[in-house]
Amino acid sequence: MSTIAVALVLFGALAGGFVSGLAGFGTALMALGIWLYVLPPSVVVPLVLICSIVAQTSTLPSIWRSIDFKLVWPFLLGGLAGVPLGTMLVAYADPGSFKLSVGVLLLVFPAALYFNRGPMAFSVGGQAADAGIGFAGGILGGLAGLSGPIPILWASVRGWGKDERRGVFQTFNWTVLSAALCLEIGAGLITREIVWLALLAMPATILGAWLGARTYHALSDNNFRDVVLGLLFLSGVGLVWSSLGLQ
Repeated sequence: MSTIAVALVLFGALAGGFVSGLAGFGTALMALGIWLYVLPPSVVVPLVLICSIVAQTSTLPSIWRSIDFKLVWPFLLGGLAGVPLGTMLVAYADPGSFKLSVGVLLLVFPAALYFNRGPMAFSVGGQAADAGIGFAGGILGGLAGLSGPIPILWASVRGWGKDERRGVFQTFNWTVLSAALCLEIGAGLITREIVWLALLAMPATILGAWLGARTYHALSDNNFRDVVLGLLFLSGVGLVWSSLGLQ
């Protein structure tokens, strides 16, 4: 690899790690656009998966005490049930259509929630609804690597505080992404090149996640809410852009 390519890999890892440490998700949002300049998609996608897990693992100890497993477990059960189904659907479904649908969702609803500054605390469906949302996230995670957006959006309207929301969707994303990585390893999709690049990117990923976590702890509930909604909206823009072939 050239010096410029190595520099871009490290910069993407640092940026992706920072956003993950700040919001509990978003490694792909920052790293994909940078890494695709110097790496093929077949390498970038599993590399993002590995770096996402590394970033979230490194920041879990700092939020561990604030994780409410009574809130988390329905999402986890639903997500783990959905991942294998999403993986099987890869051969039959069109991931582009899912990306477009989720992208439009992430353009409309985060914008609506941002402009609605009143308190929201939807409790409809209880834990069964939470498990259903986790199941949908697991399917999209196995199908197109999109495990996070739907559960994160759902957590934003549940009326939970900053730490409760962060605990739910970071624990959910970590679990679903780890399950997806295990499936990819079992299928032989993780090559030596990907392992080497992951080792190269790991220190920058961890440093970025540490800086992001420091910033997270300085945010108020409203600031954190706005950061999450902004990142979801940007994710929606990226999904619509890529699904329409506008690269």
